[in-house]
Amino acid sequence: MSPAGEGPLPTSMRTDRCGTLDAADAGRQVALCGWVARRREHGEHLAFVDLRDRSGVVQCVVDGASELRSEFVVRVTGTVRLRPEGTHNPDLDTGEVEVGDCTVEVLNPAEPPPFPLTDRVDADEVLRLRHRYLDLRRQRMQRNLEVRARVSSALRSAMERHGFLEVETPLLWVPTPEGAREFVIPARLQPGSFYVLPQSPQLAKQLLMVGGLDRYYQMARCLRDEDLRADRQFEFTQLDLEASFVDQGDVLDVVSDAVLDATEAVTSERPEAIPRLSWSDAMERFGSDKPDLRAGPELVELGAVFADTNFRAFAGAPCIKGLRVPGRGDLGRGRLDALTDAAKGLGAKGLVWLRVGDADALESPVAKFLSDEERAGLVTALGAEPGDLVLVVADERRTAQTVLGQLRLDLGRPPVSEGPYRFTWVVDFPLFEGLDGQGRPIPAHHAFTMPHPDDLDRLESDPLSVRSQSYDLVLNGWELGSGSIRVHRADVQARIFATLGIDEAEAEARFGFLLGAFRYGAPPHGGFAVGLDRLVAILAGEDNIREVIAFPKTQSGVDPLTGAPAPVAPRLLADLGVRVLPPRA
Repeated sequence: MSPAGEGPLPTSMRTDRCGTLDAADAGRQVALCGWVARRREHGEHLAFVDLRDRSGVVQCVVDGASELRSEFVVRVTGTVRLRPEGTHNPDLDTGEVEVGDCTVEVLNPAEPPPFPLTDRVDADEVLRLRHRYLDLRRQRMQRNLEVRARVSSALRSAMERHGFLEVETPLLWVPTPEGAREFVIPARLQPGSFYVLPQSPQLAKQLLMVGGLDRYYQMARCLRDEDLRADRQFEFTQLDLEASFVDQGDVLDVVSDAVLDATEAVTSERPEAIPRLSWSDAMERFGSDKPDLRAGPELVELGAVFADTNFRAFAGAPCIKGLRVPGRGDLGRGRLDALTDAAKGLGAKGLVWLRVGDADALESPVAKFLSDEERAGLVTALGAEPGDLVLVVADERRTAQTVLGQLRLDLGRPPVSEGPYRFTWVVDFPLFEGLDGQGRPIPAHHAFTMPHPDDLDRLESDPLSVRSQSYDLVLNGWELGSGSIRVHRADVQARIFATLGIDEAEAEARFGFLLGAFRYGAPPHGGFAVGLDRLVAILAGEDNIREVIAFPKTQSGVDPLTGAPAPVAPRLLADLGVRVLPPRA
């Protein structure tokens, strides 16, 4: 990534940014503005002052700098010169030069900061967030927000190159009957009624397609009142897009181009074309619909190896899956027992482990129950080598998949932010994820997802076998976003509603404004949303999206900087017609 702060700059106060100076500037008079990052005495009167701004740090040689303290805001004028031989600093972009003959003007003094503003010292996160304006001065945070800006710029450029039009959709929206928990806003002018903050612009962007906008995008601010974690905040930003007269492949091509552009903008290298993987293949091979392609060997079907087994734990099992864990055959019995407990905690009846020794010998409490042919077949099927660990789960297919998929990550997954960057598309998700208490199908995405055309004839007779035209984009095991081709045909929508047990009156009450628009000519359309925070976090080398958001919330949803959330005055509550109930006992 090229240095920050390039481009036109000169103002009445400064000629250059600190981090952009190099040997080519030697002999030039400059004026710089920034913060005193560090002061080092050099002789009785002379001092080396490291001056910092957004672009980086440059060393200034100052005569009479005794009054300067850390984080003073100053203006420095002087002459760029090459550092003396042997004093170059390879850790700085400006390490070949310094600014000499300096005159310093203190623009504002500063109190000592409550924690060191250096990436070499870890500070308590709550303390950092309470003084986020100071935390943002650190090089790590400056770089992270620069990465965010580069990613946003690359995504916008890709959208415009593909003919998309940026349109803003409302932040005050109507409550929706399903989906994630929403933030609710009282409507002062309509007492007893409420807006919600949008979970996504989903319905609004579909209305834009009915309105003939053809190709829409925006960097959408979305809000969901859900528990926070490393990859989730109340507020998040997504590249949101929708297009008319497209099929699934068209949408995937556009989004692929955009995210590869963004990755190249940060890393200067373009990843390979993004592979496409069906949901069923992802579950069979990785035990997850968010597969991390970096995390070692894939799951292997072992039913044929144990088709005639006499081992009671395997005999008659609906599914037998195996996983090779390279080089982990040295795990002790305590760790192996912990893996077994973890497998049971994930829903498996048990876990079989085997160590691979010399000449493919298998060490395990169950090895004696397996025939020579089964032991040899197991090693061959998994491609196991001496020193490897083999894990086997015999259970219902979904259980075997997900349990081994999680153990695969636990034992072989590098940090999500660690390269290489392995994107993958997961397509052909099930249209329904199961049955509710009344035996009705539960939509896996939403009720407006178009079924796969090859499966439409089974919508009523076998709904759980129907695939959808929905798709997820995954990077290093994190879901970056999801999308689908939407239902635009009234007959298909009516069949889906009927399958879900939604009659015409209920459909009108819940989705009337969208269905009403569809009666006036809805084009075939589909879309997607890319989670900007997650993409930026991975490209910036961070494992938590809080580190790439300027003003995030803590895990408990609190903002230590402002004190939000906070009570409001009774007068305001009265104006809104809202009464606060006492806390639940």
